[in-house]
Amino acid sequence: MAGTFNITNTDCIKGLKEISDKQVDLTVTSPPYDNLRDYQGISWNSIVWKEVLQQIYRVTKDGGVLVWIVGDSVVNGSETGTSFEQALYAKEIGFNLHDTMIYAKDSFAFPMNTRYHQVFEYMFILSKGKPKTFNMIKDRLNKSVGCKLSSTDRQKDGSLSVVDFSKRKNKEIKEYGGRFNIWEYKIGRGKIGDYSTHPAPFPEKLAEDHIISWSNEGDTVLDPFCGSGTTGKMAVINNRNFIGFDLSSDYCEIASTRIKKALL
Repeated sequence: MAGTFNITNTDCIKGLKEISDKQVDLTVTSPPYDNLRDYQGISWNSIVWKEVLQQIYRVTKDGGVLVWIVGDSVVNGSETGTSFEQALYAKEIGFNLHDTMIYAKDSFAFPMNTRYHQVFEYMFILSKGKPKTFNMIKDRLNKSVGCKLSSTDRQKDGSLSVVDFSKRKNKEIKEYGGRFNIWEYKIGRGKIGDYSTHPAPFPEKLAEDHIISWSNEGDTVLDPFCGSGTTGKMAVINNRNFIGFDLSSDYCEIASTRIKKALL
């Protein structure tokens, strides 16, 4: 059975304030990057993103997770570092910085003449206490499949000790192991008239992989900047319930249409 969805055309802070405390299991979102785009006259500054993070923390259940996918713009020859400021502020208000993951792209948007081409964004995994859910995706092919487990552990004095795997039931390396925390995806856009009308959609698989990792069926997933509805679509088809907000009525319509088509 598919999940439900509720998308509202509103400012995300206003929308978040309508949600009661501790109602959300997982938030997967990509907030605006500095002032790269105009969002109907609203300036994306520290006052705004601090309020957004505060509200997300409030509505997140104990053990819930926020996946904050963000990058930095370049101003006067220097990256802004706003992404790190946001992650550190999230820690300041109570979130744990559970993991700093990387979203690696298979190509770059703009060539750069003074630095290497930018092909990644940060994925900060912020948890309200210890994550209550972690469903590890195990699709990484092990190079030493079939070999016996072996490892060493460095002690405080610098010496190495051999790790004892003799009591393990499975003493051999399996074919597939858990992923590393750098995830690579191909960048693609839909046809004109589909979600390609949104300037910055992220891959459906990226959203789905986080939804599967940090939530269970029946959980509530939030995206306060739902845009073209990628998080919503992947949440609903994976039997999660979705709440989304966006300032643009056009994007809300696109998102709702995408989700409805996915449920046919």
